[in-house]
This record gives sequence, structure tokens and C-alpha cells, in this order.
Amino acid sequence: MEAKINGESRAEYCTGYSEDVDVIREREYSFLKDTTYLDHAGTTLYPKSLIDSFARDLTSNLLGNPHSRSSSSQLSTQRVDDIRLKALRFFNADPEEFDLVFVANATAAIKLVADVFRDSSPQGFWYGHFIDAHTSLVGVRELAQMGHRCFATKDEVEQWISELASHQTNFPRLFAYPAQSNMNGRRMPIQWCSKIRDTSSETGNVYTLLDAASFVSTAPLDLSDTSTAPDFTALSFYKIFGFPDLGALIVRKSAAGILEKRKFFGGGTVDMVLAQGTPWHAKKSTIHERLEDGTLPFHNIIALDSAFSTHARLFGSMSNVSSHTRYLAKRLHSRLTAMTHFNGEKVCHLYKSPETAFDNLTQGPIIAFNIRNSSGAWVGKSEVERLANVKNIQIRSGSHCNPGGTAANLGWTGPDLIRNYSAGLRCGDDHDVMDGKPTGILRVSLGAITNIRDIDAFASFIDEFYVEKAPSIIPLVPPVEIVSQQPSFYVESLSVYPIKSCGAFKVPDGQRWEIKREGLAWDREWCLIHQGTGAALSMKKYPRMALIRPVIDLHRGLLRITCGSDPKELEISLHREVTNLVTTSLCQSAKSNVCGDRVIVQAYSSPTVASFFSNFLGVPCTLARFPPQISTRVSNPTRSSKRTQRAPMPGSFPEDPSPIPEQPPILLSNESPILLISRSSVNRLNEQIKYNPRPNHSTAARAVEADVFRANIVVAENLHQLANAERPYIEDIWQSFSIGPEQVHFDVLGSCQRCQMVCVDPYTGIRREEPFSTLAKTRKINNKIVFGRHASLSKMELLQGSNAPKSCTIMVGDVVTHSQVS
Repeated sequence: MEAKINGESRAEYCTGYSEDVDVIREREYSFLKDTTYLDHAGTTLYPKSLIDSFARDLTSNLLGNPHSRSSSSQLSTQRVDDIRLKALRFFNADPEEFDLVFVANATAAIKLVADVFRDSSPQGFWYGHFIDAHTSLVGVRELAQMGHRCFATKDEVEQWISELASHQTNFPRLFAYPAQSNMNGRRMPIQWCSKIRDTSSETGNVYTLLDAASFVSTAPLDLSDTSTAPDFTALSFYKIFGFPDLGALIVRKSAAGILEKRKFFGGGTVDMVLAQGTPWHAKKSTIHERLEDGTLPFHNIIALDSAFSTHARLFGSMSNVSSHTRYLAKRLHSRLTAMTHFNGEKVCHLYKSPETAFDNLTQGPIIAFNIRNSSGAWVGKSEVERLANVKNIQIRSGSHCNPGGTAANLGWTGPDLIRNYSAGLRCGDDHDVMDGKPTGILRVSLGAITNIRDIDAFASFIDEFYVEKAPSIIPLVPPVEIVSQQPSFYVESLSVYPIKSCGAFKVPDGQRWEIKREGLAWDREWCLIHQGTGAALSMKKYPRMALIRPVIDLHRGLLRITCGSDPKELEISLHREVTNLVTTSLCQSAKSNVCGDRVIVQAYSSPTVASFFSNFLGVPCTLARFPPQISTRVSNPTRSSKRTQRAPMPGSFPEDPSPIPEQPPILLSNESPILLISRSSVNRLNEQIKYNPRPNHSTAARAVEADVFRANIVVAENLHQLANAERPYIEDIWQSFSIGPEQVHFDVLGSCQRCQMVCVDPYTGIRREEPFSTLAKTRKINNKIVFGRHASLSKMELLQGSNAPKSCTIMVGDVVTHSQVS
């Protein structure tokens, strides 16, 4: 009797596998525990037994450089030849008709073909590619001296093919296309290759290049029919097996004549070279020998032997993988398509081929989509990907190195994209929506080891966070009538973060702390920079940075730093001289990237300083300083363009006030000089974390500390009477506030947009799901997750200190008074 899953036929589900996919995962992919991996179009994952088999192979054999006559070299040569044959047979390619060239990856294979055609004739070559092409295929156009064309539809390609016989040329033409779009899984007709060959048979100068990298990850590439096979096929083996990192160019031998015209030659590709006098060389006889420049990555090629055998043992064949992923893709597609908000609006906008049926001919197991809220507004791709990461779900967002397909699906024209680029749009950034349209696409891609739980986990994630079950209700506060007077606020704690993304220094009770125009004194004046790239390190990437704990010792004029439980301490002078900042350490200027800004910092050159941090984090880094006198950065908190016209209820999400024309300066903070949060808001959030249902969890989540929000100022309410109740999120409507007997005035600049950094436990450096998961459900404004308020010294305070610096100080326990939107 046919097995079923939730009443559905599962005839295709892991059929032909050696065992149930869950059993294979538990034994071979232990690193997937508690993780939902849905980025197989990026790379599939390697099984443990593949690595074990390869390790045994390496430790059991002496393998030398193939370009030698020694026995170890000959063994390597023999193994490479055998594996080349296995690779051809894996794709049903007759070695009499095809040759296989090992390269680094599919892009290297494409570039090799492009270089050949560039050298093929004095005039150069003409190039055409399909709109769904990967960036690497698009890039070939830059070498096409005789022109190029992007075909936007299948009909355009068919029309061009039909006219080939009547448009003969004396220079070669190359047409390239993907077997499967790496963006949305749309599959192109393999028959184009044979049609082009038949139509141009009289001239014989039109060639085809197939990018099969995305296709082969889950489908069998069958080259048994040489009449329909591409002339050149590019692919990457890590897309199929996860390891090794290796690619191939499969060459149809009857089309190999054009390869003779390649000008460059490298070591191992020639039988003789004259280095002086007449420039002459004799090329090797076989195709792969002429094209494989230098020493082959022979260890990677030998690893391919283990990959073939392991894959066959676990999954049987690529046809089995194709059936398995097709079944799962249909299931996920159906669930996403069926999702609607309370008002009937669709949740997911899917980008797919019109004929999508998830069959072998038209669609691969890739689902591309974006999300809309109940009012039809787009949800930012970056937010979805960040939240998925918090939930241990691995997906991909952006243009997926598919510029034509992404632009066509999103409705962007060339001038649109150039305008967006001028406005700051870059690959991989957070500009999610521009001019009312998404700038990128979310992608889920399935693979051989994807299981039902992965599909259900992702569908449940979308349902939990993005399906609106009812109209949003503004959270209410206790009725004003029962409050005898406006609750007073006071400073509960002050925190300084001397080193960006590292631990906090808590200002001791009873000590007044200076506030400067850049924020609290010494706040984020230092950072850790990568010694290779110069980029500032972030706790988002390196959560152990939370365990780097600085102490500001004003009496001794030192910044004292410890790492974790290690008692060893590093002392840095607080004095701001350019040199001799640390004993035996000089400071040198260095370029760094901080929150997207290119800045000049003063990097500490002492090996002692570098090793102190590098050894703890396991990252080659050193300390750098960004003192106020060299800062040109200004605050730029996220804000809307219009001020709200009425006072909303506390706890609701008002629009942020309009930008202040002259922005206050900042050091290394992300957006503003000062960040403020309310203890009452933290308490309310913890109530929501505790009592909100958590799908697939049997216990309530643990409350979070206020410290996870990395605020400079935490204010609390002074509730003198039982009638007084906390008023969470009342700070949302503050326009300004004053602190202490000196009445130091601050302007509120806007709400703080939150990312997954708040999930790093400041005491353990361990990532967890909360509070970002609950914030995503309860604290959204204009599709941004917000908590806390950006602030700076008021313009009045700055103007008063413009001639002679005014000393402003605040202290734990100081009274806080505020004004709010009226």
C-alpha cells in the first residue's frame, strides 16, 4: 500500500533512497540538528561519510603533482583520468563524443569559453543570452566585439533561431542560457541547442553554451543524445554533492575546433615552447589537456571519486533526488499559495513560470516570492531573512546573481535601476522597497536532504509572523482617570559601550557622567577592525564580542579590558594623543567600514593589542580608535518624512518626527548619539514573551534583560501610589526630555530599528530566539521592528556650548521629565 503523509500520496518522497531521508540526515548531517536549511541552490550540503571516505583516501595513498613521472605523480594522473571518465558517465556523456575540463566552478567554465571566443577571429564574436541568465553569463557580453543581445522571452529566442539561416556571418556567434533559473527555478528548453545547430548547419559558426549549475543540483543532466546536447556545458560539482569545490566544462568534441584558436597557454597544456626567438609552441593533443592550465586541483578531483560513490549509495540516482524535491516543492508551493490574511488578501506573491507544474521540463524545486501585509504593502526581504535566521531557517534574499530575471519579475527597467543605484541601492543591502516596489526576492531552494519537517517549519514560520489573523489592535494603557498624576521617571541605569559591539560599562551609582554632543563620554570611541579587510567587527557576526568587557578608570586615565573569564587585563590610555596611546603601541591611520560608512580610524599597531583580541575571538583583528576630533559622521536614525498630526495613545506606533535639519555628530554608534529605553516597556515585552504561544515549543521562553537592547539610558517609572500603573511604550510619543537638576535637554530623533543583535545574550554571548521573535509580532512600524528611542543633546544645549563648551552631566537616579507629541 502506498505510504501517505497527512493523507497525501508520498510515492515520490525519498523513493529510491537507501533509507528514509530522516534517518540519513540524523547519521550523515548532524550539523542540521535544529536547523532548517533551504538554500540548496547556493550549495547542497556534504554528508559525513563523504568526508570520511575522502580522508581515508588521502591518508592511504601517496599522491604527487600529476606533472611528473614519479610513482606518486602517476597515481594522481591515473586517478584523475578515471574520475574524469566517471564524471562523463554521471551525465551520460559518451567519452568518444565529449571531453570534460576541470575548472574551479561554473563561472570559471563560462569565462574559459568567453576567452576562447574572444580569440576566435580577428573581428571577435557575437553573443546572445537569455534574460534568466546568471550574472556570469551576462558578463560574457563585455568581450563580444561584434555585439550582444539579451532575449527577454522564449518567443524571441525561437524567432531568432528561425532566422539564423538567412543571417549568415563570417564570425562566430555564441548563444548562452541557463538550463534552470537560479532565481525562480524556471527551466528552459534543451531543444534550443539542436534547433540552433540544425538551422545554422550551413555556416556552422553558431555555438551553444548551457549553464547547468542550478539544474544539476537536483536533476539528471542527460547528454546521451549528442544531436541535442549543447556545445559547451558549465557546471559546479558542489551544487550536486556539497563537496568538493570544483567545476567542469563539458565540451562536445565536434564543436572543439574553435578551441584551437585560444591564444593563452599555461603550464601543462603544451608539449613544447620556444621562450626565445621565434614565438612558437606545440599544444597538447586532447581538449582537456589544452585547456587545464597549470597544476590541476588534483586533491579536489580525487575527492570527487568519494562524492560519486557516496551520493549513489545514499540517494541512488539524480532521478530519485528530482522526484523527491519535486514532491516537496509542490507541497510548499501549495501551502504558500493558500495563505491569506484575515481580509482575504494573499500573503505571498510568487514569481514563477506561467506553466509552473513542478515537472522535469518546466520547473525546478525553487520557490521565489515576496510577502505583502493585509493592506498590500510589501514586507522587506531583509526583515524576513533576519527573522528566519533568528528561527534557524536558512534562506536567501536579493537578486540571486540573476539581474535580468529579477528586474523583469519586479518590473524594474534599466533607468529605474540606475536611479536606484544613485539613491544608494547596492547588492546585499537593506534597501528593500524603493518607489513602492521590492528591490529583491526571497528564495527557498530544496535539495536531496530536504524533508517534510523543513517544509512544514518554513510554512509555519510564514504563518506565525506574516499571516495577519485579525486587524491590528492598538494596545491600550490604563485609563487616564485612575492616574492621580503623571508618573515621574528617573534614570535607572547608565551604560557606556567604549568598544563598539562589545560589553557595557555601567556608570556607578552616585557618579555624574558627562554628556557630549557625540553622546555619553567615551561611548563607542573604539572598535575592533579586521586586520585583512579593515571592516569593523560586529556582534551580529561575532557574538563572543559581548564577553569583551571594558571598564573606564577615570582616576588612572585608563580603559581596562578583560575577555570572558580570563583574568588577563589589557590597559589602554584614555588620552587622545595620536601616538603613544599604549605603552609600546603606536597608532596608525587606517581605512575602515563602519555601518556602511568609510572612515579613517587610528589602528593600534602593537602585536600585544592585536593578539589580546584575536586569540579570544579567533579572528585576526586589532583595536582602533575614532576620537571626536576626526569624526565626520552624523546621526541618521530611521524616520518617516511627516510628523504625526495628533497625539496617539501610548503603546501605539506613531510616525517618527520629521528630520532635524542639522544632524548631531556621532562616533561609531550605528545611528544616533544616545539610545534610550524604558524599563516599563521591557517588562511589557517580557510579559508578551512569556504568554504568547510558541509553535513547536512546549515551554515558555525565558525573559530577557534590558541589557540586550544596548541602551545608554534606561528610564524607569517612580510609582508612588498603587493607583499608578506602568505605561509601557509611552516613550514612543516623547518629543524631548530633560534629566537631572541641571535640566539637561535632549531631543528625540526617532525610533530604533532592531535587528537580530538583540538575540545575543550579553552575559553568555550565546544567540537565542528572543526577544526579536516577539518584537517582530508586536513592535512594527512601517514594516520596521522598533524598540527604544534615538536621542541627542538638544539643539538648544548645542548652541549654548558653541562658543565655550558647556559641561552637561547626568547620574543614575536623576529625575526625567518629558514632553510629548501634542
